[in-house]
Amino acid sequence: MCINIVVVDDDPGFRRIATTLLTARGLRVVAESRDGASALAAVRAHRPDGLLLDLHLPDLDGLSVARRLTEEDAPPRIVLTSTDKSFWSQEELRGAGIESFVAKDKLFDADLRGLFAPSAP
Repeated sequence: MCINIVVVDDDPGFRRIATTLLTARGLRVVAESRDGASALAAVRAHRPDGLLLDLHLPDLDGLSVARRLTEEDAPPRIVLTSTDKSFWSQEELRGAGIESFVAKDKLFDADLRGLFAPSAP
């Protein structure tokens, strides 16, 4: 089963790296976005299974994007990423509709396929 992902980050270099990592792990990147507004539009247009979402964006922050998406039907699994070393509790993340947090410098070692795999019914 193909898992479709949208990558959201204002840094084109990071988007390129993230896309390479996701593709190498058997995931398909269907769109890239540089800000929150285009991320919302990409999710609505592509209906991806997952969203790799940067915390700090030029317009909306990642938590705001996640909260908006969870108000819609069938939101994607959201993995938040940032260089910010702050850590959030699982309750805080889940409250915003975020599946998990992965620091950008740990993305290479993360089980990306596992993070975006659909939950068992």
